[in-house]
Amino acid sequence: MTSLSKRWIQHNQVGIYFVAVLLAIGVGLGRPSTSSVLEPLINPVLAVLLYVTFLEIPFVRIRRAFRNGRFMAAALGMNFVVVPVVVFGLTRFLPQEPVILVGAFMVLLTPCIDYVITFTELAGGDAEQITAATPALMLIQLLLLPMYLWLFMGQQVAEFIEAGPFIEAFVVIIALPLTLAWATEYWSERSSRGEQWQDTMGWLPVPMMGATLFVVIASQLPRVQDSIGQIMSVVPVYVAFLVIMPLLGRLVAGLLGMDVGESRALVFTSVTRNSLVILPLALALPSGYALAPAVVVTQTLVELTGMVVLTRVVPAWLVPDAPDQLLDFDVGQSD
Repeated sequence: MTSLSKRWIQHNQVGIYFVAVLLAIGVGLGRPSTSSVLEPLINPVLAVLLYVTFLEIPFVRIRRAFRNGRFMAAALGMNFVVVPVVVFGLTRFLPQEPVILVGAFMVLLTPCIDYVITFTELAGGDAEQITAATPALMLIQLLLLPMYLWLFMGQQVAEFIEAGPFIEAFVVIIALPLTLAWATEYWSERSSRGEQWQDTMGWLPVPMMGATLFVVIASQLPRVQDSIGQIMSVVPVYVAFLVIMPLLGRLVAGLLGMDVGESRALVFTSVTRNSLVILPLALALPSGYALAPAVVVTQTLVELTGMVVLTRVVPAWLVPDAPDQLLDFDVGQSD
C-alpha cells in the first residue's frame, strides 16, 4: 500500500468509522442472529487494534514518557478522583434502576486504553504519554471499579464484578499487544523483512478501528432495540460527560503548566471511556442485568459522535497551537 493511500485513510478515518457504524447498525438490525458469531470476536479484534496502534509509537518515546511523573499523576487523578465525583453527580439524573446504573457506572468509571491513543493523535496530542499510562490505567481500574460500585450501589452489585475478566482483558488486550509491538520494533531494526512487516502494519490502525466498531455494535445492537426507551435515558448523561470532562481536563492541564501535546492528551484521557474493554465484563453480569451491556454500547455510539467534534474543537479552541491563545485559558497565570 502506498504512502498516498495510507495518508488518505488517516485523513478520512472519521468517515471510515461512521461507515463501519452504519454497516454495523444494518447488520445488527437486519441480521440479529449474527450476534452470536460476532461477539466472540470482540477481544481478538481489539487486541489486533491495540497491537497496530502501539506499533505507531517507537518504544524509545514510550520509555521516555514513563518518566513524565507529572502527566501520569494528572491522568490518574483525573480518572480516579475527579471522574468519580462527576459521574456520581450526573447519575443522580438517571432512573435509579440498578440495571441502568450498573452499566453507566461500569463504563463511565473506567478510562479508555485503546482508541484514546488514536483520537489523541488525530487531535495533535502527545500519544506517547497516553500509551505509557495505559498499563497503570488498566490495572488501577481493575482494582477500583468494584470499590466504586460498592460505594455507589451497594455490596450486592459489587460482588458480581470478578477480577478474572479484567485480568484476561489486561493480558490479551494490553500486555500481549504491547509486548508484540516492542518485539516487532526490535525485529524491524535488525531485519529488512521486519521493517517491511512494520510498514505494512502501519496502515492498519484505522481499518482495525473500523472493524472493532463494526464487531462491537453489530453484536450488541440486538440487545438495545428491545429496550430503546430505557437506553435513551442515559444519552443526556453521556453527552453531559463529554462536555464537562474536556473542560476540567483543560483546566487541570493549565494549572499544571502542561504543553500543548500533554494538555490535549490529558483532555482525551479524561473524557474517553473503556466501553470496548468493559463490554465483556458487562456481558458476564447475571441475567437480571441483561440490559447493562446495551447501556455500555450506547456510550460507545455517543462517544464516537463526540470524538468527531472534540478532535476538531480541542486543537482549534480548547488547546490551540498558538501560545498566546493557550495562556488565555490558563487559570492562575500572571497577566
